[in-house]
Amino acid sequence: MMRALEDADPGTTAFDERRRRVIFEDFLAEPTSGRAWLIFEGEKLAGYVILTLGFSFEYRGREAFIDELFLDERFRGHGIGRRTMEFVEEEARKLGVNAIHLEATPGNAAAVGLYRRVGFVDHERRLLTKKLTEQMEP
Repeated sequence: MMRALEDADPGTTAFDERRRRVIFEDFLAEPTSGRAWLIFEGEKLAGYVILTLGFSFEYRGREAFIDELFLDERFRGHGIGRRTMEFVEEEARKLGVNAIHLEATPGNAAAVGLYRRVGFVDHERRLLTKKLTEQMEP
């Protein structure tokens, strides 16, 4: 599923399973990094979501970032995304999170619509990134 998500994003490099496995293991080894959940519809694996944790003076303390959310195409449009977002918000509140952020590809109207319906607001800011390590390179 991580491969499918990365392959669908035109802004990313080719999927590197070994590197992703190492990153995910690092994430799981440090509980303060965040949380990851698998999304099921009945007994079928429908997707996954990853919430990373940070700190912000602007948002008065703990903040979070929905770093990855993937739903298999077969499960889209059935309310699973909305229920997932509500679940993540509830879990974030339990962690003391004051604000949740996320990114959406501008052309992904379905995702942007979902995020707006569950209360996310576009603050018309740009996310700028500077890569600090070679691990970020393709």
